[in-house]
Amino acid sequence: MIENTLLSDAVQALKPTGLNYEFLLDASERGAFIRGLGVTLELCLLTIPCSLLAGIALAAMLTSGNRPLAGVTRAFVEITRSTPTLVQLYCAFLVLNMLITQQLREWGVSSNPLTPFIWVVVVVSLHKGVFHAEALRAGIEAVPSTTLEAARSLGLSRMQLLSRVQLPLALRFALPSLVNNVVDLVKMTAVASAIAVGDVTYESIMIWSQRDNVLELLLLILLWFGLLTWLVSVAGRRLEHRLRMPGYGQ
Repeated sequence: MIENTLLSDAVQALKPTGLNYEFLLDASERGAFIRGLGVTLELCLLTIPCSLLAGIALAAMLTSGNRPLAGVTRAFVEITRSTPTLVQLYCAFLVLNMLITQQLREWGVSSNPLTPFIWVVVVVSLHKGVFHAEALRAGIEAVPSTTLEAARSLGLSRMQLLSRVQLPLALRFALPSLVNNVVDLVKMTAVASAIAVGDVTYESIMIWSQRDNVLELLLLILLWFGLLTWLVSVAGRRLEHRLRMPGYGQ
């Protein structure tokens, strides 16, 4: 009761400024908006680690020394980073998802387990994963040759060399670029609204389609994404400071 009174007072206090936040007083609309905030946060928490894992896998294939594998991976990287995320999402959800659904029906499976939410996670993770891969590839190539020679002298295989020497060092070298990519990824999750995933952008669109409060909701969306990207930036800077190696990047 006290919270509702405080919220009502805050809404009334903002009215003289021209900002109409009366939708917050409606329990259903307020609940939908809060759920949208949660879905956006959930998308970020899932796509960040998935994109990093995709980037590591792609970087490993690019630098594997296997020319056919590296060639196929290079083609995937070039196509993915040269086309818009929204177009990729539409192609995945409207085309690939339909083909999968048809195939599942032929096998006697009535429902497709790949929901719009999952498609957003997959597409955004892969799209940003190729940028992570390029940053990591540059980091792998920046590992001093003397370090690699010393590791080879210990009898490490190519895979051990990559997993125990090159990737750990590459992650440190590429960390500033990776953090920048993650910040961009957080903003990229807004494309989820294009296929009706109930993130904060989609829920806001549903609300302002019933009310004349586009500006008010856009301000809240900007603040929410600003908060998320700021948190990622702060965490990234602290991680960079913690993992900084003397003699590199100083």
